[in-house]
Amino acid sequence: MQIQINTDHNIEGHEALVAQISDIVESALNRFSDRITQVEVHLSDENSDKKGGNEDIRCVMEASLEGRRPIAVTDQAATVEDVVDGATDKLVNLIETTLGRLESQERHRTDPPLPGSQLAEPS
Repeated sequence: MQIQINTDHNIEGHEALVAQISDIVESALNRFSDRITQVEVHLSDENSDKKGGNEDIRCVMEASLEGRRPIAVTDQAATVEDVVDGATDKLVNLIETTLGRLESQERHRTDPPLPGSQLAEPS
């Protein structure tokens, strides 16, 4: 699972911040690592020109699941740490829901399983 961190020009994307965010994302999504190919994190300061304000840091997280279109979540908070935690929680919930639906659909199929399906019965 690759993790890519992007920041706008108002958030300093130094190595320590990138490492901290990568650790948070990797530890939260570790149990899905065999199903996720890439996670992109986009951080921006929505009203940096006003210098202040509540919940002005925005985080968009996008995960690419194997064989599926990417899924994304958005969160806003007052600090980078809070917004990354919030977006990560939302992404975990979305991945759990998405994978749960896929597994449920596979279990309820009436046609033969697709070749390479993880839920296919061994021959």
